Amino acid sequence: MIIKILGSGCQNCVALTENTKAAIKKMGIEAEIIKVTDFKDIMTYGVMSTPALVIDEKVVSFGKVLKPKDIENILAKAR
Repeated sequence: MIIKILGSGCQNCVALTENTKAAIKKMGIEAEIIKVTDFKDIMTYGVMSTPALVIDEKVVSFGKVLKPKDIENILAKAR
């Protein structure tokens, strides 16, 4: 599983990254987390507000910092 965090590296982007790591650890799944900070790359996903969460090339959230439990729910559906 490849998970991408789209954003400039702001505080919300960092928080989403940490919450994603916590969710992955709690679920015991293997995933690669990639931070995408280039706005040209971010625009290819059609995302207009960050941070955004992309799982296996599918945008699952944007414009908010999800809590670890919310990310766990999304990951469970993506498996």
